[in-house]
Amino acid sequence: MTTRAWTWTYEGYDPGAERLREALCTLGNGYFGTRGAASETSEGPAHYPGTYAAGVYNRLISTVAGRQVENEDMVNLPNWLPLRYRVRPEGAAPGPWLSPDGPHLLTHRQSLDLRHGTLTRWSVYEDDAGRRLRVEQCRLVHMGEPHLAAQRTSFTAEGWAGTVEVESGLDGDVRNAGVERYGDLANRHLTHLRTGAERDDTVVWLRCRTVNSDIRIALAARTRVTDRPALPPHARLTVGQAVQTLTIPVGRDETVAVDKTVALYTSRDPAISGPQTTAVQEVRRAADFPRLLASHHRAWERIWREAALDVPGEAGRILRLHLFHVLQTLSPHTAGLDAGVPARGLHGEAYRGHVFWDELFVLPFLNLHFPEVSRSLLGYRYRRLPAAIHAARSVGRRGAMYPWQSGSDGREETQELHLNPRSGRWLPDHSRLQHHVGSAVAYNVWQYCQASGDTEFLHTDGAETLLQIARFWASSAVWDPALERYRIRGVVGPDEYHDGYPDATVPGLDDNAYTNVTAAWVLTRALELCRTLPLSHRHQLFDRIRLAPSEQDGWDDIAHRLHVPYHAGVISQFAGYGELAELDWEGYRKRYGDIRRLDRILEAEGDTANRYQASKQADVLMLGYLFSPRELAGLFRQLGHSLDDDSWRATVDYYLARTSHGSTLSSLVHAWVLARVRREDAWAFAEEALAGDVADVQGGTTAEGIHLGAMAGTLDFVQRGLTGLETRDNALWLDPAPLPQLSKFGVGIRYRSHWDVDLRIRAQRVRIAVPDGTDGPVRVVLDGVESVIAPGTTRRLELPGV
Repeated sequence: MTTRAWTWTYEGYDPGAERLREALCTLGNGYFGTRGAASETSEGPAHYPGTYAAGVYNRLISTVAGRQVENEDMVNLPNWLPLRYRVRPEGAAPGPWLSPDGPHLLTHRQSLDLRHGTLTRWSVYEDDAGRRLRVEQCRLVHMGEPHLAAQRTSFTAEGWAGTVEVESGLDGDVRNAGVERYGDLANRHLTHLRTGAERDDTVVWLRCRTVNSDIRIALAARTRVTDRPALPPHARLTVGQAVQTLTIPVGRDETVAVDKTVALYTSRDPAISGPQTTAVQEVRRAADFPRLLASHHRAWERIWREAALDVPGEAGRILRLHLFHVLQTLSPHTAGLDAGVPARGLHGEAYRGHVFWDELFVLPFLNLHFPEVSRSLLGYRYRRLPAAIHAARSVGRRGAMYPWQSGSDGREETQELHLNPRSGRWLPDHSRLQHHVGSAVAYNVWQYCQASGDTEFLHTDGAETLLQIARFWASSAVWDPALERYRIRGVVGPDEYHDGYPDATVPGLDDNAYTNVTAAWVLTRALELCRTLPLSHRHQLFDRIRLAPSEQDGWDDIAHRLHVPYHAGVISQFAGYGELAELDWEGYRKRYGDIRRLDRILEAEGDTANRYQASKQADVLMLGYLFSPRELAGLFRQLGHSLDDDSWRATVDYYLARTSHGSTLSSLVHAWVLARVRREDAWAFAEEALAGDVADVQGGTTAEGIHLGAMAGTLDFVQRGLTGLETRDNALWLDPAPLPQLSKFGVGIRYRSHWDVDLRIRAQRVRIAVPDGTDGPVRVVLDGVESVIAPGTTRRLELPGV
């Protein structure tokens, strides 16, 4: 692989790496995404074509370990990529269909252009007689026209003349088979497949629907030979496939091109008469490939201007790739959809396309660039608030209990069983006890409103969401007279390795520190909101959700008296953590090498991570990711504890030595925390976070879909982590902590009504430029000193301690 500032290029063809490359070369526009599979190939060990539309799910029942299990998946839609070809030199019989997997491939290269959002492949094939065919294919998923995709394939006959036969198709015979460990699960999500062709055969279509969610899907494809006469296309239709055949004359050393344009619609789309009719109309009137390419480029130029990030060197190139994939999953088009943040993007089928807590790492970046997208994603949560309220009632709680995994309608989608690939055993999955996801939703509501100034959302949907989450935490807290503290029992923390106490028959842990502290924060913010809501909003909301003043009094008591356990002078991950056995870390590393998934290793040995002081990822330390040192110390003071620099540093060191980093988010959080605690060690974790998907550090997981939270988190690591940027009290607060390896960078942010505020760090100072024409000055607070920067002016401020 070679990289330049805006391109990622893979030289040669490597079947063992193709699925990884397909994930990293995915193209998307926020409405749908298509993996970067070669159009000549089909599903197999080396390839997995996949197309996914945001929010399109279906539910199937499987038999697993003798039990019936229901799972909902983001659906792999009909494959629009197929375009295969073969040559017939003059006086010779037709050759075989050519493919990178075949024996005739001579050279191969592919390049992802981040600036323009295109994937281009170059291949050279040679037959037994030495005749060569040079093929170049450029592909796009249109960023301006969200229902369109296109690819141009050019053929050059080197030293021979004859014809090129092309078959261009739509394939509905697809399944969800992109994750090997899901192989025992039902995976046929599409039914009622039908195909057809328009009268002149230049357009074919395919329609289907999902089995249970009953979403209708239609694709239409237009295939044309450019700039030359060719035999009229011939359509071949089966129940699940629509194929157009074109025969194209080509002269010696001449180049011919075939353009394929596709439209995709579903019944979830507004303002259409029907998916099939609209797809056919859209593809018929679509511009030719050069004009589509030009408008696609312009759309990407606008996107890049709004997501400005200027970081030099290799870190900057990787960050640009991360930003590219975030924008392909969550673009301005997402703002018009009922969709959440799929943890693995629109890039694959891992986690079944579910929505976890990854928005906690994604929205802080979007808030300062595309706040309309953040609001839409929060709207996804608000529309599922009734389901969360129902879930809380079903377990005897009040308020809203958001699911750990969410999909179409907001019910809990976490599987009841999961497979350990090491042992081959299906095991109970208790991760649905990660109720801290509710705190993540509340945190995102608050942070979005602080950054955007969107008081209309805060006083309506946001307030209702946050207050119902606070109500859930209040109803979950149980008074312990022996401790004279409130306790929250039976949960699982972000660590995930620990889902119960050793030898316990009931899952869940007591007083997870992260859960309790964030619950206290939610209750505090909820009370603040109750006091500041406009009177008319307050009465209306309180009456609708039946919130009495006495209930708020209870919130205040709980917010100050939730139990935070300690042991050995450090914060305990949960009550009893310090009593667990120590793990022989060095011994396990010597025996297994990579022990990121220590839980699987231990289970395969007949043991369990529940017995050890061993964490998959940051848990207690997540508090240092969410809250600035000032705010975190204030939270602990509110709860009756002193958290000074020494005690926090001791806690960081303690868990750093006991974490296996089995999640791509772990290195990100550790880099963020260490940048302020032990700066000299932060860069190693930052590098691992940057390389997470590029180098596939988790060992094969990226091929199943990129890790969207980790990618967005690295962007926010620069934007907020290294700048110490907070948006609160109607000001930008800065507390820079640049690393020696990343001491020079710039970000452009959108702060409330101020677009394109330019923030640059240069080792010894920070430069802030406010563009002309904005509404009023921007207040900036650095090291306790406030500066007021007028529109059209620039200020340079010295960093503290310099």
